[in-house]
Amino acid sequence: MYPAERQSEIVRLARTGDGSVTISSLTDHLDVTAETIRRDLSVLERQGILHRHRGGAVLREPEPFEAAIGSRNERERDAKLSIAARIIELLPDDGVVMMDSGSTTHVLAEVFPDRDLTVVTNNIPAISLLAERPRLSVFALPGRVRHVTHGAVDLWGWQRLTKLRGDVAVVGANGVTSHGATTTVPEEAALKSALVRSARFRVLAVTSSKLGRESFCRYADLDEFDVVVTDSAAPPDIADEIRAAGPELILA
Repeated sequence: MYPAERQSEIVRLARTGDGSVTISSLTDHLDVTAETIRRDLSVLERQGILHRHRGGAVLREPEPFEAAIGSRNERERDAKLSIAARIIELLPDDGVVMMDSGSTTHVLAEVFPDRDLTVVTNNIPAISLLAERPRLSVFALPGRVRHVTHGAVDLWGWQRLTKLRGDVAVVGANGVTSHGATTTVPEEAALKSALVRSARFRVLAVTSSKLGRESFCRYADLDEFDVVVTDSAAPPDIADEIRAAGPELILA
């Protein structure tokens, strides 16, 4: 079997399974050495098809530039609930929590505790959920509401944030690598950046599927976060890169 044929077979196996392959299973299936498989995985990683980790690789399939909030809310729901539960452990009993738009923070809003907290957010769907908690004080950031994310983003919200100071900021991302946290459009990036800078304790909340991906606009370096909360499927090499950059890594 030629290298190109072998690499095509590796991609096929990943796509017909759970998106991951191991070196040991590939050596058995293709009847080649582990070193040959490692070379194939390196080629596929350079092509942007796979992301290598210890013992194998995972698909890096391109997603739509920006999925609608409705479809994203249901995707990886169990992982988002686990992430939300760990974030709740980081919240104070009273104080100010800043929270951005996105599906992971929306799930957080669904299970948000009823405490003496002030919540400041541009997450329009989350506002109605948070308003049901009688002990919460909820402040909506102003701005144009994007139809894709249902988040309020523009200069109005950014200007308001520059005058506010919170205890904890919970911010999401479309991609996270050693180069930082990224999102899709400049308006989202500007507001996320302002949220990060508005709080004394900064939490990056992302599912493991976002790790190793990069989106269009970088809004923060990893060392600007105190904690990164993701799910237990995080690739070990990327987890090591996050820890090396400075933040604590919590696997939910």
